[in-house]
Order: sequence, then C-alpha cells, then structure tokens
Amino acid sequence: MLEKIKVEDAVGMRLAHDLTRIVPGEFKGAAFRKGHIVRKGDIPKLLDLGKKQLYVLKLAPGEIHEDEAAKRMAHAIAGQGIGLRGPSEGKVDFLTRVFGLLKVNIRGVKRINAIGSLILSTRHNHSCVKPGELVAGTRIIPLSIRESKIKKVEEICKKEGPILIILHIRRKKVGIIVTGSEIFEERIRDRSAGIIREKVEKLGSKVVQTAVVPDDPLRIAEKIREMKTAGCQVIVATGGLSVDPDDVTLEGIRKAGAEVIFYGAPVLPGSMSAYGRLGKAVLLGAPACVVHDPVTALDLFLPRVLADDPISQEEVALLGHGGFCLKCSVCRYPVCPMGKGA
Repeated sequence: MLEKIKVEDAVGMRLAHDLTRIVPGEFKGAAFRKGHIVRKGDIPKLLDLGKKQLYVLKLAPGEIHEDEAAKRMAHAIAGQGIGLRGPSEGKVDFLTRVFGLLKVNIRGVKRINAIGSLILSTRHNHSCVKPGELVAGTRIIPLSIRESKIKKVEEICKKEGPILIILHIRRKKVGIIVTGSEIFEERIRDRSAGIIREKVEKLGSKVVQTAVVPDDPLRIAEKIREMKTAGCQVIVATGGLSVDPDDVTLEGIRKAGAEVIFYGAPVLPGSMSAYGRLGKAVLLGAPACVVHDPVTALDLFLPRVLADDPISQEEVALLGHGGFCLKCSVCRYPVCPMGKGA
C-alpha cells in the first residue's frame, strides 16, 4: 500500500519509486532507488532534491516486499549449475555456472506464471549455455505481494523439483561413420566428416575414429560394433537415411543390434535424422543436409547426447512447433533455443 508522508517522518520506510537527480550537463539518474529504506542521513539529500513529501511502501500484514519475494522465488526455482544475481529493482537473474545444457521444467514454469502478479521468464529448454550467461529472470509485478502467493511458488518447486538446472556437457569419445559407395570407391570426396568433427569439438568432445563404408548394411553394422568395442560412446553415421532404396544406413544401425528410438524428426532442415542406443553407446544418424546447411536437427540432438540427456519420441514430436528454420542471421539452432529469430 502506498502512503504519502513528510520526508522527516519517512525514516525506516521503503521508497515506492525511484527518485531522480539532475545536474545539468553532468548527471541524470536515480539518486535513490525504489525500495530504498530511508535513513536519517538521507533527509538533507531528499530536501535538496525538492522532496518535502514522499510516497513510501507500507506493508500490510501478510505482504512482503518485491525484493524478498524475488529472492525466495529464485532460491526455490534454481537447481544445479544455476547461480543467482540480485535482486536489483525487484528482479533476480539466473546465471549458469558451467558449460552445459539448460533444462527447463516447462510445466513448472507454466504453473508458476499462472499464479498471477509474478513472473518467471526463461530461455528455451535445451539451450547450450556458457558460464556466466543469463538464462532466466523472476520478479513480482507490484511493489508488494501476498506471501501466500510466494508460498505457492515454493510448493510448486518442491513438488516439481528444481525448475531450472544445467546438465554438464561431457567430454566423450565419438566415432564417425561415413556411408556411401561413391565415397568408399573414392569417386567423390566426403565433406560431412569434417563438418561433424567441428561440431563435436566445439562441444568439447573428441572424434577418436572415422571410417568410410559402402552402402552395405552388414558392413555398416560391423563398423558400428567395432567402434563401440573400441570405446566410442557416441557414433554418428552420415548419409544414407533418405527413402532411396540404396540408402541402407538405418538398416545397418538395426543390424548392429541397436534400438532405434526415432527415425525422422519434424525439423527442417534435418528431417531425415535418427537416434538409437546400443547398450550404453548412442547412435545418431546425421541428415545429409549437414554438408550444405550450417544448422540442422543434428545441432539439437548432439548437445543433448553429450549431456547424457535421453531423447524421447514424445519430445521429438514437440519439436515441430518452431522446427521450421528460417536460417536467420541470429538463430543458432533450427528450434531456436536462444530465443532469437522467428
């Protein structure tokens, strides 16, 4: 509740808004910030600003100030790998402490924002983030709020678990299998392995084996098993995933004994993608378009695989919303985890 009182009577109370100080040609800005608790020594400065009366915030029983509210919400929301900054002007920022993958409990975010008079705003789920990057912010909308609403946020986080966490993107051993008889017979030069190697290394992992095999499902399966035995934790197969009868990479993945979780993703470019598991090893079928499109569905799946974040068929189905990439200059991924572009 706002109350208008004399400056001299405001000691110990919180300012309800910023108070601006202007020195012509030198300074214009806040002399006192909203939420500042007025001290006796502030009185002369306030009078110098021409303030004989102030609007202060007087909390009713059961109400809490925006700064306290934001702090309590932030501590309930943040999980592993998340640091906090603030509150500043009633808002707390969430920053990542490590290089990793941002995991957002979307249902939890929805439940929190449905409470009303408070907000939690996050970056996209599964964004790749570096230490110190901002990933979210929270605040209440008014200057004060009923404590019962903050308790609801805390209850939601307790039931849902932390709403925001960072999964470490781990250093893994990666194998690349280039499929295609025309490449195996050296009729054309492969470009896909170098592109995938670059993507892997940017995420901190290492390509330890690269092989070229013909369009033969048994040869593909044999090479997959060899790489797994040699310690490859992730095996990426390039090419051979279209509907062309000569494209047999998927058959080779199955003949290796792998369980194919999905084949085909509602992401353009990169719809001809596959994901499977062979014991603890993960198999990724990279779309052929990696050789001409700088960003494809592979850029969505590879970070998750390196972060030990399993991908379900249900999650893949949801990628259709936003999965059509306009290849804009600021968008780093087809389904833009950075929250940029269209």
